[in-house]
Amino acid sequence: MSRTRLCGLTLLAFLCLAPAAFAGELIVSGAASLTNAFTEVRTAFEKKNPGIAVSTNFAASGPLLKQIEEGAPVDVFASADQKTMDQAQEKKLIRVESRVNFAANSLVLVAPAADAPSFAKVEDLTAKGVERIAIGNPEAVPAGRYAKEALTLKNLWEPLQPKFILAESVRQVLDYVVRGEVQAGFVYRTDALQAGDKVRVIETVPGKTPVTYPISIIAASKNPGDAQTFLSFVLSPEGAAILEKYGFSKP
Repeated sequence: MSRTRLCGLTLLAFLCLAPAAFAGELIVSGAASLTNAFTEVRTAFEKKNPGIAVSTNFAASGPLLKQIEEGAPVDVFASADQKTMDQAQEKKLIRVESRVNFAANSLVLVAPAADAPSFAKVEDLTAKGVERIAIGNPEAVPAGRYAKEALTLKNLWEPLQPKFILAESVRQVLDYVVRGEVQAGFVYRTDALQAGDKVRVIETVPGKTPVTYPISIIAASKNPGDAQTFLSFVLSPEGAAILEKYGFSKP
């Protein structure tokens, strides 16, 4: 089965099952890099707001936007980049007045910790000994777009393209690196922290665009009041402390 067809079936299953599975709940769709942080945010939020149950859905920001566009019953959307949220705003899918930046991150180059890397900086990836580099698909994965921008600035995007293994999310890039299926990968600093001693951070890779995360309430939300309560919690000192715990910084 093709990847496109598989993604379509996954989306269809979500659209068909979500109304029954999540009836009466607040549904939060978040970028894959927020998985660990928002899982703890959800627990802390529900403890403080026992009358509100939260269900979380994590994936690359692009596919999440596609789900929302196709009618998935989402209340809150947190993207890993401004471009995806801009697209949501242009399509009138969000409540513009609720949009706010809540976190920042940075892009890093990593390698499997089990093997000594044959490179010490991004420029070394052009060496013949480096054959497989994992990167998020720039068409749908913000981390991939950030990586493309940074590599383009160094005139490395075109030379390295034959070595790229495209992933459907930044967490998939991380998995490829952890399992040693690639020699290098571009992930967020927070993802590298979650992997612990399974990956080796080579260096931070800056680009022109800051890595900032916006969050907003979906225009079609059935629970805008509860959604705003969730946004307020994310922006609160308690929510900020959880994000900081997982390596995110203030925007």
